[in-house]
Amino acid sequence: MTTATAEQEKTGTKLSQLEQLKKFTVVVADTGDFQTIKEFKPRDATTNPSLIYAATQKEAYFHLLDEVLADRKNSGLSGAGQIEDIIDHLLVKFGVEILQIVPGRVSTETDARLSFDVEGSINKGRQLIKLYEEKGIDRERILIKIASTWEGLLAAEQLQKEGIRCNLTLMFSLVQAVRAAEAGVQLISPFVGRIYDWFKAANKKEYTGAEDPGVQSVTEVYSYYKKFGIPTEVMGASFRNIGQIRELAGCDCLTISPELMKELAESTDPMERKLDPAKAKSENIEKLQLDEKSFRYGLNDNAMAYEKTGEGIRKFAADIVKLEKFVASKL
Repeated sequence: MTTATAEQEKTGTKLSQLEQLKKFTVVVADTGDFQTIKEFKPRDATTNPSLIYAATQKEAYFHLLDEVLADRKNSGLSGAGQIEDIIDHLLVKFGVEILQIVPGRVSTETDARLSFDVEGSINKGRQLIKLYEEKGIDRERILIKIASTWEGLLAAEQLQKEGIRCNLTLMFSLVQAVRAAEAGVQLISPFVGRIYDWFKAANKKEYTGAEDPGVQSVTEVYSYYKKFGIPTEVMGASFRNIGQIRELAGCDCLTISPELMKELAESTDPMERKLDPAKAKSENIEKLQLDEKSFRYGLNDNAMAYEKTGEGIRKFAADIVKLEKFVASKL
Protein backbone atom coordinates (compact mmCIF):
# COMPACT_ATOMS: atom_id res chain seq x y z
CA MET A 1 0.00 0.00 0.00
CA THR A 2 1.37 3.42 -0.91
CA THR A 3 1.75 6.21 1.67
CA ALA A 4 -0.90 8.23 -0.16
CA THR A 5 -3.44 5.36 -0.12
CA ALA A 6 -2.78 4.61 3.55
CA GLU A 7 -3.30 8.25 4.48
CA GLN A 8 -6.59 8.38 2.58
CA GLU A 9 -7.89 5.28 4.39
CA LYS A 10 -6.80 6.63 7.79
CA THR A 11 -8.33 10.08 7.39
CA GLY A 12 -11.31 9.14 5.23
CA THR A 13 -10.46 11.96 2.84
CA LYS A 14 -9.77 11.56 -0.84
CA LEU A 15 -6.60 13.24 -1.99
CA SER A 16 -6.31 14.44 -5.56
CA GLN A 17 -3.86 12.61 -7.79
CA LEU A 18 -1.63 15.68 -7.61
CA GLU A 19 -1.53 15.54 -3.79
CA GLN A 20 -0.98 11.76 -3.86
CA LEU A 21 1.91 12.22 -6.30
CA LYS A 22 3.54 14.78 -3.99
CA LYS A 23 3.87 12.03 -1.33
CA PHE A 24 6.62 10.26 -3.26
CA THR A 25 7.73 12.62 -6.04
CA VAL A 26 8.78 16.29 -6.02
CA VAL A 27 6.25 18.09 -8.23
CA VAL A 28 7.78 20.87 -10.33
CA ALA A 29 5.80 23.47 -12.31
CA ASP A 30 6.75 23.56 -15.99
CA THR A 31 5.65 27.15 -16.58
CA GLY A 32 6.57 30.81 -16.28
CA ASP A 33 3.04 31.71 -15.15
CA PHE A 34 2.97 32.88 -11.54
CA GLN A 35 -0.76 32.31 -10.96
CA THR A 36 -0.51 28.66 -11.98
CA ILE A 37 2.41 28.14 -9.62
CA LYS A 38 0.44 29.72 -6.75
CA GLU A 39 -2.58 27.55 -7.50
CA PHE A 40 -0.89 24.14 -7.59
CA LYS A 41 1.83 24.72 -4.96
CA PRO A 42 4.73 22.77 -6.50
CA ARG A 43 8.06 22.68 -4.66
CA ASP A 44 10.17 23.83 -7.64
CA ALA A 45 9.62 25.43 -11.04
CA THR A 46 11.35 25.15 -14.42
CA THR A 47 11.48 27.72 -17.18
CA ASN A 48 12.91 27.77 -20.69
CA PRO A 49 13.10 30.37 -23.48
CA SER A 50 9.77 29.19 -24.93
CA LEU A 51 7.95 29.60 -21.60
CA ILE A 52 9.51 33.00 -20.84
CA TYR A 53 8.74 34.27 -24.34
CA ALA A 54 5.12 33.10 -23.96
CA ALA A 55 4.85 34.84 -20.58
CA THR A 56 6.21 38.14 -21.95
CA GLN A 57 3.33 38.17 -24.44
CA LYS A 58 0.79 38.36 -21.60
CA GLU A 59 -0.23 41.76 -20.27
CA ALA A 60 0.15 40.58 -16.67
CA TYR A 61 3.92 40.34 -17.21
CA PHE A 62 4.58 43.46 -19.28
CA HIS A 63 5.72 45.29 -16.14
CA LEU A 64 8.63 42.86 -15.61
CA LEU A 65 10.20 43.73 -18.96
CA ASP A 66 9.45 47.42 -18.40
CA GLU A 67 11.25 47.29 -15.04
CA VAL A 68 14.29 45.56 -16.59
CA LEU A 69 14.40 48.09 -19.45
CA ALA A 70 14.29 50.98 -16.98
CA ASP A 71 16.93 49.37 -14.78
CA ARG A 72 19.33 48.64 -17.67
CA LYS A 73 18.93 51.83 -19.71
CA ASN A 74 22.24 53.21 -18.40
CA SER A 75 24.21 49.96 -18.82
CA GLY A 76 26.40 51.57 -21.47
CA LEU A 77 25.80 48.64 -23.79
CA SER A 78 24.40 48.76 -27.31
CA GLY A 79 23.35 46.41 -30.11
CA ALA A 80 23.47 42.65 -29.49
CA GLY A 81 25.32 43.11 -26.18
CA GLN A 82 22.55 45.32 -24.84
CA ILE A 83 19.82 42.86 -25.84
CA GLU A 84 21.72 39.91 -24.31
CA ASP A 85 22.16 41.88 -21.07
CA ILE A 86 18.43 42.71 -20.93
CA ILE A 87 17.42 39.08 -21.56
CA ASP A 88 19.77 37.79 -18.84
CA HIS A 89 18.23 40.26 -16.39
CA LEU A 90 14.72 39.35 -17.58
CA LEU A 91 15.31 35.60 -17.07
CA VAL A 92 16.59 36.31 -13.56
CA LYS A 93 13.68 38.69 -12.89
CA PHE A 94 11.21 35.88 -13.69
CA GLY A 95 13.26 33.47 -11.57
CA VAL A 96 13.32 35.79 -8.56
CA GLU A 97 9.55 36.32 -8.80
CA ILE A 98 8.98 32.54 -8.99
CA LEU A 99 11.21 31.99 -5.94
CA GLN A 100 8.88 34.27 -3.94
CA ILE A 101 6.19 31.63 -4.59
CA VAL A 102 7.92 28.23 -4.50
CA PRO A 103 9.83 27.01 -1.43
CA GLY A 104 12.45 25.22 -3.53
CA ARG A 105 14.38 25.92 -6.70
CA VAL A 106 13.95 27.46 -10.12
CA SER A 107 15.70 26.36 -13.32
CA THR A 108 16.96 29.07 -15.66
CA GLU A 109 18.19 28.12 -19.11
CA THR A 110 21.34 29.22 -20.88
CA ASP A 111 21.14 30.31 -24.52
CA ALA A 112 20.59 27.19 -26.67
CA ARG A 113 22.96 28.66 -29.27
CA LEU A 114 25.75 27.93 -26.76
CA SER A 115 25.00 24.18 -26.82
CA PHE A 116 28.32 23.39 -28.53
CA ASP A 117 30.33 26.14 -26.80
CA VAL A 118 31.93 24.98 -23.55
CA GLU A 119 33.37 28.34 -22.47
CA GLY A 120 30.29 30.24 -23.61
CA SER A 121 28.02 27.99 -21.53
CA ILE A 122 30.29 28.26 -18.47
CA ASN A 123 30.39 32.05 -18.73
CA LYS A 124 26.61 32.28 -19.15
CA GLY A 125 26.05 30.04 -16.13
CA ARG A 126 28.40 32.19 -14.04
CA GLN A 127 26.69 35.37 -15.22
CA LEU A 128 23.19 34.13 -14.36
CA ILE A 129 24.29 33.00 -10.89
CA LYS A 130 26.01 36.36 -10.32
CA LEU A 131 22.76 38.20 -11.19
CA TYR A 132 20.76 35.97 -8.83
CA GLU A 133 23.24 36.49 -6.01
CA GLU A 134 23.10 40.26 -6.56
CA LYS A 135 19.34 39.92 -5.91
CA GLY A 136 20.06 38.11 -2.64
CA ILE A 137 19.18 34.64 -3.93
CA ASP A 138 21.27 31.72 -2.65
CA ARG A 139 22.86 29.77 -5.52
CA GLU A 140 21.52 26.53 -4.03
CA ARG A 141 18.04 27.62 -5.12
CA ILE A 142 19.08 27.94 -8.78
CA LEU A 143 19.58 25.26 -11.41
CA ILE A 144 21.30 26.34 -14.63
CA LYS A 145 19.76 24.49 -17.57
CA ILE A 146 22.14 23.33 -20.27
CA ALA A 147 21.55 21.04 -23.28
CA SER A 148 22.86 17.48 -22.94
CA THR A 149 25.51 17.73 -25.66
CA TRP A 150 29.10 16.62 -25.01
CA GLU A 151 30.07 20.30 -24.75
CA GLY A 152 27.12 21.10 -22.51
CA LEU A 153 28.10 18.27 -20.18
CA LEU A 154 31.70 19.52 -20.00
CA ALA A 155 30.41 23.00 -19.13
CA ALA A 156 28.10 21.59 -16.46
CA GLU A 157 30.96 19.56 -14.97
CA GLN A 158 33.01 22.73 -14.49
CA LEU A 159 30.06 24.76 -13.14
CA GLN A 160 29.26 22.02 -10.62
CA LYS A 161 32.88 22.18 -9.38
CA GLU A 162 32.29 25.90 -8.74
CA GLY A 163 29.17 25.18 -6.69
CA ILE A 164 26.80 26.16 -9.52
CA ARG A 165 24.12 23.48 -9.76
CA CYS A 166 23.01 22.34 -13.19
CA ASN A 167 19.92 20.83 -14.80
CA LEU A 168 20.82 18.92 -17.98
CA THR A 169 17.92 19.37 -20.37
CA LEU A 170 17.10 17.99 -23.85
CA MET A 171 18.00 14.50 -22.64
CA PHE A 172 16.81 11.52 -24.65
CA SER A 173 19.19 8.62 -23.99
CA LEU A 174 21.02 6.59 -21.38
CA VAL A 175 24.45 7.67 -22.68
CA GLN A 176 23.56 11.32 -22.02
CA ALA A 177 22.34 10.40 -18.53
CA VAL A 178 25.44 8.35 -17.71
CA ARG A 179 27.76 11.16 -18.82
CA ALA A 180 25.71 13.62 -16.70
CA ALA A 181 26.19 11.36 -13.68
CA GLU A 182 29.94 11.24 -14.34
CA ALA A 183 29.95 15.05 -14.54
CA GLY A 184 28.34 15.20 -11.09
CA VAL A 185 25.38 17.30 -12.21
CA GLN A 186 22.61 18.04 -9.74
CA LEU A 187 19.65 17.04 -11.90
CA ILE A 188 18.72 15.75 -15.36
CA SER A 189 15.52 16.29 -17.36
CA PRO A 190 14.80 13.32 -19.64
CA PHE A 191 12.04 14.29 -22.10
CA VAL A 192 9.19 11.77 -21.99
CA GLY A 193 6.77 13.40 -24.44
CA ARG A 194 9.23 14.15 -27.21
CA ILE A 195 10.48 10.54 -27.15
CA TYR A 196 6.85 9.38 -27.36
CA ASP A 197 6.25 11.79 -30.27
CA TRP A 198 9.18 10.38 -32.24
CA PHE A 199 8.18 6.73 -31.86
CA LYS A 200 4.53 7.48 -32.52
CA ALA A 201 5.44 9.23 -35.80
CA ALA A 202 8.09 6.66 -36.80
CA ASN A 203 5.99 3.56 -36.12
CA LYS A 204 2.51 5.03 -36.82
CA LYS A 205 1.45 3.62 -33.47
CA GLU A 206 -0.18 4.93 -30.31
CA TYR A 207 1.56 4.02 -27.03
CA THR A 208 0.02 3.87 -23.55
CA GLY A 209 1.06 2.83 -20.06
CA ALA A 210 4.35 1.04 -19.48
CA GLU A 211 4.86 0.38 -23.22
CA ASP A 212 5.31 4.13 -23.88
CA PRO A 213 8.92 4.56 -25.11
CA GLY A 214 9.25 7.87 -23.24
CA VAL A 215 8.21 6.19 -19.99
CA GLN A 216 10.60 3.31 -20.68
CA SER A 217 13.51 5.71 -21.30
CA VAL A 218 13.06 7.54 -17.99
CA THR A 219 12.52 4.26 -16.13
CA GLU A 220 15.79 2.95 -17.60
CA VAL A 221 17.70 6.05 -16.47
CA TYR A 222 16.08 6.04 -13.00
CA SER A 223 16.90 2.33 -12.53
CA TYR A 224 20.52 2.85 -13.64
CA TYR A 225 21.02 5.73 -11.22
CA LYS A 226 19.49 3.91 -8.24
CA LYS A 227 21.29 0.65 -9.03
CA PHE A 228 24.68 2.35 -8.88
CA GLY A 229 23.90 4.82 -6.08
CA ILE A 230 24.17 7.89 -8.31
CA PRO A 231 22.98 11.00 -6.41
CA THR A 232 21.98 13.03 -9.53
CA GLU A 233 18.23 13.69 -9.42
CA VAL A 234 16.04 12.38 -12.26
CA MET A 235 13.24 14.74 -13.30
CA GLY A 236 10.89 13.44 -15.99
CA ALA A 237 9.83 16.28 -18.30
CA SER A 238 7.75 17.06 -21.41
CA PHE A 239 4.58 15.09 -20.73
CA ARG A 240 1.78 14.57 -23.24
CA ASN A 241 -0.80 13.02 -20.89
CA ILE A 242 -1.31 12.10 -17.23
CA GLY A 243 -0.92 8.40 -18.09
CA GLN A 244 2.80 9.07 -18.60
CA ILE A 245 2.96 10.84 -15.23
CA ARG A 246 1.19 7.97 -13.46
CA GLU A 247 3.69 5.48 -14.92
CA LEU A 248 6.59 7.54 -13.53
CA ALA A 249 5.13 8.17 -10.06
CA GLY A 250 8.01 7.74 -7.65
CA CYS A 251 10.59 9.39 -9.91
CA ASP A 252 12.71 11.89 -7.94
CA CYS A 253 10.98 14.86 -9.60
CA LEU A 254 8.45 15.41 -12.39
CA THR A 255 8.03 18.79 -14.09
CA ILE A 256 4.43 19.17 -15.20
CA SER A 257 2.57 21.70 -17.34
CA PRO A 258 -0.35 23.72 -15.89
CA GLU A 259 -2.87 21.79 -18.03
CA LEU A 260 -1.74 18.40 -16.72
CA MET A 261 -1.43 19.63 -13.11
CA LYS A 262 -5.06 20.76 -13.37
CA GLU A 263 -6.10 17.34 -14.66
CA LEU A 264 -4.27 15.62 -11.79
CA ALA A 265 -5.79 18.04 -9.27
CA GLU A 266 -9.32 17.25 -10.49
CA SER A 267 -9.00 13.45 -10.15
CA THR A 268 -9.10 11.43 -6.92
CA ASP A 269 -8.34 8.08 -8.55
CA PRO A 270 -5.60 6.14 -6.71
CA MET A 271 -2.03 7.04 -7.66
CA GLU A 272 0.28 4.06 -7.28
CA ARG A 273 4.04 4.42 -6.87
CA LYS A 274 5.66 2.79 -9.91
CA LEU A 275 9.36 3.69 -9.54
CA ASP A 276 11.14 2.54 -6.41
CA PRO A 277 14.86 2.71 -5.53
CA ALA A 278 14.81 -0.63 -3.68
CA LYS A 279 13.40 -2.43 -6.72
CA ALA A 280 15.98 -0.78 -9.00
CA LYS A 281 18.81 -1.97 -6.73
CA SER A 282 17.97 -5.61 -7.45
CA GLU A 283 17.81 -5.21 -11.24
CA ASN A 284 20.45 -6.74 -13.50
CA ILE A 285 22.01 -3.65 -15.10
CA GLU A 286 25.43 -3.35 -16.71
CA LYS A 287 27.54 -0.30 -15.94
CA LEU A 288 28.53 1.78 -18.98
CA GLN A 289 32.04 3.10 -19.53
CA LEU A 290 32.05 6.29 -21.59
CA ASP A 291 34.65 8.51 -23.16
CA GLU A 292 34.01 11.21 -25.76
CA LYS A 293 34.16 8.78 -28.69
CA SER A 294 31.77 6.25 -27.15
CA PHE A 295 29.41 9.05 -26.02
CA ARG A 296 29.25 10.59 -29.49
CA TYR A 297 28.84 7.22 -31.18
CA GLY A 298 26.21 6.07 -28.67
CA LEU A 299 24.17 9.24 -29.18
CA ASN A 300 24.54 9.08 -32.96
CA ASP A 301 23.54 5.39 -32.95
CA ASN A 302 20.23 6.28 -31.28
CA ALA A 303 18.34 7.95 -34.13
CA MET A 304 15.56 9.25 -31.88
CA ALA A 305 17.95 10.78 -29.31
CA TYR A 306 20.22 12.29 -31.95
CA GLU A 307 17.33 13.84 -33.90
CA LYS A 308 15.42 15.06 -30.85
CA THR A 309 18.48 16.65 -29.22
CA GLY A 310 19.20 18.63 -32.42
CA GLU A 311 15.57 19.56 -32.94
CA GLY A 312 15.22 20.72 -29.32
CA ILE A 313 18.29 22.95 -29.60
CA ARG A 314 16.92 24.51 -32.80
CA LYS A 315 13.50 25.15 -31.22
CA PHE A 316 14.91 26.74 -28.05
CA ALA A 317 17.32 28.82 -30.14
CA ALA A 318 14.40 30.03 -32.29
CA ASP A 319 12.53 31.14 -29.16
CA ILE A 320 15.56 33.04 -27.89
CA VAL A 321 15.63 34.86 -31.26
CA LYS A 322 11.91 35.68 -30.87
CA LEU A 323 12.59 37.02 -27.40
CA GLU A 324 15.50 39.11 -28.71
CA LYS A 325 13.30 40.61 -31.45
CA PHE A 326 10.57 41.35 -28.90
CA VAL A 327 13.07 43.07 -26.58
CA ALA A 328 14.57 45.02 -29.52
CA SER A 329 11.09 46.28 -30.44
CA LYS A 330 10.79 47.78 -26.94
CA LEU A 331 14.08 49.70 -27.07
